[in-house]
Amino acid sequence: MQQILWAEITIKGAVGGILLLAPLIALSIAGLRKPDSGFWPRIAGGLTLAIAASIWIGLQYPNARGSIGPAALVAINLTTAAVLIAALVMGAAATTRRGKLVAAACTALLLALGFLEIAHA
Repeated sequence: MQQILWAEITIKGAVGGILLLAPLIALSIAGLRKPDSGFWPRIAGGLTLAIAASIWIGLQYPNARGSIGPAALVAINLTTAAVLIAALVMGAAATTRRGKLVAAACTALLLALGFLEIAHA
């Protein structure tokens, strides 16, 4: 289970950091629609980075109260995957083929992490 949580920390930390530091460039490279400002992507990056930090705190300090555990990560991952699936089905996820591929890959990764956490909980 710790390996899955370390994978979550690595993935969410990297994505969160990139969105926090260079949101518009990251969206352009990924082929996703670029908003007028980087405010909302930065907020999403900050939240994702906070999730990674909370998982890390839970691993480093098992008695810490308030860290995100595997049960909460299942809900976070599966809900985010469901939102991405809905956006892909409705055609609102991205305008480019690369963007759709990135959204589909993120969906698959979130589903895999969610189901692995269910299996190992």
